[in-house]
Amino acid sequence: MKQKVLITGITGFVGSHMADYLLEKGDVELYGTTRWNIERLRNIKHLLNDKRLTLIDCDVTDPIGVRNLIRKIKPDKIFHLASESFVSPSWLHPTHYMDVNFKGTVNFLDAIREVGINPRFFIPGTPEEYGDVPENELPITENTILRPVNPYAVSKMAQDYIGYVYYRSYGINVIRTRAFNHEGPRRDYVFGVPWYAYQIARIEAGMQEPILTHGHIDDRRNFTHVNDLVEAYWLAMEKCVPGEMYLIGNEKPEHIHTFREILEMLIKKSKVQGIRTKEDPELVRPTSLPRLIGDTSKFRNLTGWEPKISLEQILDDTLDYWRDFVKNEWY
Repeated sequence: MKQKVLITGITGFVGSHMADYLLEKGDVELYGTTRWNIERLRNIKHLLNDKRLTLIDCDVTDPIGVRNLIRKIKPDKIFHLASESFVSPSWLHPTHYMDVNFKGTVNFLDAIREVGINPRFFIPGTPEEYGDVPENELPITENTILRPVNPYAVSKMAQDYIGYVYYRSYGINVIRTRAFNHEGPRRDYVFGVPWYAYQIARIEAGMQEPILTHGHIDDRRNFTHVNDLVEAYWLAMEKCVPGEMYLIGNEKPEHIHTFREILEMLIKKSKVQGIRTKEDPELVRPTSLPRLIGDTSKFRNLTGWEPKISLEQILDDTLDYWRDFVKNEWY
């Protein structure tokens, strides 16, 4: 019998790739939440006629709507990927971020209890929760102290800990993770790497002068392809122990770089010579995180997961996506 799987935020970056992964597996009955804004369907436009997928309009901040959704589907697994995930606006809209990321999660946890089911409920956290980690505390582990320095990180901390509370208090099968930087096609260009790629694509198309703007670019990260990540998320759902915390990411040395280095790599791939760069003060955040490098051995040892896709492929896939985007004027 096929498992019923619900992806909240299926139209987003990770959500759309998660849908691709699960449909390719072919042994699930897949559901996804959407909102009325049809523009957001661009990430799953290739799936809109797939009869294996059922889309249901649901605002995660509406407890009645969420309860009705859970009662209707009674899913076996929920990938709760719907969230506000762009850090920069969180300083302007901290309450909204808490409404979506924290209260939205509470709505699902309460609905699960009220309907009387106990699916595995996946919460994707972020290393942003660790904040400005001192060099001598690297690599980050599951036990590293949390020192959040932006409202987004606080909202994700709240989401994670309320999940833990419902696991401890009510026995709900909450799967807790924090995934390091993941990139690839469909990630919105408000984020660093796709922003660089998008501008390069525009420059190549003659739509922008050969000047690429950026924010602070000296922070160091490890980078994973989104297709490797969604495989890790599935393995987490299958094998991780409810209530435990697991870090997910790519520890290979060749995948650890500053954003400046990533930017330089992308410019070298451009078909246009002589692209210049400049910092835009509007893109510089009030606080930055110089280093988010983690030890993911707990997760890898449990699941056997290893990222397979090279950094070179991550950059090629991202750049090609934005070249196609610009060429076709998707919006």
